[in-house]
Amino acid sequence: MLSLKVNDWVLSPCGNCSTSEQFPPFCRCSLRRHLSGHTKVNGRFKIFSDPVHGFISVPRGLILDLVGTPEVQRLRRIRQLGIGHMVFPGAEHSRFGHALGAMALMHDALTSLMEKGTAVSAEEAEAALAVALLHDVGHGPFSHTLENELLSDFSHELMSRALLERLNKRFDNRLDLAIAIFDDTYERHWFHQLISSQLDMDRLDYLRRDSYYTGVVEGSVGVGRIIKTLRIFPNDGSEEDRIVVESKGAYAIENYLIARRLMYWQVYLHKTVLAGDHLLKSALRRVRWHLDSDRKEPVSGGSEAFMFFLREGFSGADAHRDAIQDAYISLDDTDIIFSLKAWCSSSDAILSDLSRRILERDFFRVEFHVESEQFAPDRLVRAVSDMLINSGLSTSETIENDLSYYILRSQSTHEAYDASKDVIGVMNRAGNIDELSLAEDVIAIEPLAERQIRPYICYPKEINL
Repeated sequence: MLSLKVNDWVLSPCGNCSTSEQFPPFCRCSLRRHLSGHTKVNGRFKIFSDPVHGFISVPRGLILDLVGTPEVQRLRRIRQLGIGHMVFPGAEHSRFGHALGAMALMHDALTSLMEKGTAVSAEEAEAALAVALLHDVGHGPFSHTLENELLSDFSHELMSRALLERLNKRFDNRLDLAIAIFDDTYERHWFHQLISSQLDMDRLDYLRRDSYYTGVVEGSVGVGRIIKTLRIFPNDGSEEDRIVVESKGAYAIENYLIARRLMYWQVYLHKTVLAGDHLLKSALRRVRWHLDSDRKEPVSGGSEAFMFFLREGFSGADAHRDAIQDAYISLDDTDIIFSLKAWCSSSDAILSDLSRRILERDFFRVEFHVESEQFAPDRLVRAVSDMLINSGLSTSETIENDLSYYILRSQSTHEAYDASKDVIGVMNRAGNIDELSLAEDVIAIEPLAERQIRPYICYPKEINL
């Protein structure tokens, strides 16, 4: 029987799970045996059925215990695409599925790298799986839509880091190495690259997962091909070791970046998603406007956990506080929906209208071509003002303030690949590393590295310009 010794343990086929595309046909259970101390696999793992990656094996012990924590289980109640589920009917998938998917891809990546001779200890493998599972645990309700609405100067990574520390205390410092990988302070930098880079397990999972659930086939990514062509270079145990791609995987990387661009324009920055985001943020601004003026009655009935953040005005610097973390992990999408339903009956006609529009999907119109006279600011302001006053939503005394909730000028930006930092390296046939755009036969990278900017204007559909 063919076998390979890697880092004091043995990879060998078991006859059950080797495939024709693996050569040598090392068993996909290799990492499982590594994590379970070379004991029998039966009973050592819990199986989750995932429509994107198939069956996902979660090791019993620390990793499965982390899955069962309230912090991770809360992700079941947070939609992956925020308001996107109201645009793509199938996009009801949660952050929990994404967390398991990123962990599954981390498992596959480590297995592939070890088969190619990269030494990975059981402690490192467990820490890498943990950080893949927990990398997005700091996401708030409706994911990116409300990223900066609950706390100012904030990103979900700040809360993920704070919650990692919180979980580490609960698990007797068993997440020390996972935190070092998350912070990129661990000496083997490539572990951090696997979870946070331009070619990480996070992106590979969410692109494939979001493509599957939205039905946008242009976002399909050859994840298996990419993972199988990952290498560590120079693979000598030095701090300079980094993730690169074998030349035979360059086409798959090119397709991955093209798919990323298409998914941003067709899904993440879809004009109706932008309109829904604007509506939700407008409703929250209206609530804060009342709270800042100590008017509690128009915003009564909202979720207390939600109102805690809208009322107090916390910032990202508060993420380390226990009280903030307690309130944050009690929040999920249901708090937002519950509050909007209550505010539909608000005595404030504007807040009531905005809340109703969100729940009934009566979104605003978004136009990307805003240079013409058709969208001249004065003309649009007059039209929206007349609509609000004639419908009884506003008055001549309040219209100046009310307009800001119904008109938005902004821009969407995206670049699929940033060649100025954290570049993707391709190992050429001579064993040297080329930056992706310079790799042989790769032709579409340069335009993908250009930042695309699309100005747009958002206003009620009732306005006919």
